[in-house]
Amino acid sequence: MKIEKAIKHDSNDLTELTIRSKSHWNYSKDQIEKWRDALTISETYILEKEVYKLMNGNDLIGYYSYCEINDRGVKLENLFIEPKFIGKGFGKMLMVDFLQRIRKTKFEKILLDADPNAEKFYEQFEFKTIGQLKTSIKNRFLPIMELKIKPANNKGEGAINKNIK
Repeated sequence: MKIEKAIKHDSNDLTELTIRSKSHWNYSKDQIEKWRDALTISETYILEKEVYKLMNGNDLIGYYSYCEINDRGVKLENLFIEPKFIGKGFGKMLMVDFLQRIRKTKFEKILLDADPNAEKFYEQFEFKTIGQLKTSIKNRFLPIMELKIKPANNKGEGAINKNIK
């Protein structure tokens, strides 16, 4: 297993994994189609954002992506796992990698808009819900979550939550 930076030629594989993973949560095919553009990971997206993938040999297990939102924070835009691997620790592996990567920077907070099905996952990493984002689905809101982080010390070490289950 290794986590590596995605390249632009990964766009189709990342898009298809995103759609399969989102579909895992029992959204209708119609709803997934409405979201297709938002779920698409283009070559341009990969070039403009930070995108990291978890590989097991030639098999794509999952990925995450983020971007800088200002000089103090980043936004975790995506974290998706191949459905057959959901619940097996790979999401945690990607999240720990992401947190370690961010703690080596100047950034002080991470924001994300969570799928309601993933809110408890992020709470394991001490993310707090700070608001709600109205969605295109009637009466549905996404939790807006935030994690305040401590940058790494001068050895590049940052505290990782030891209570992760």
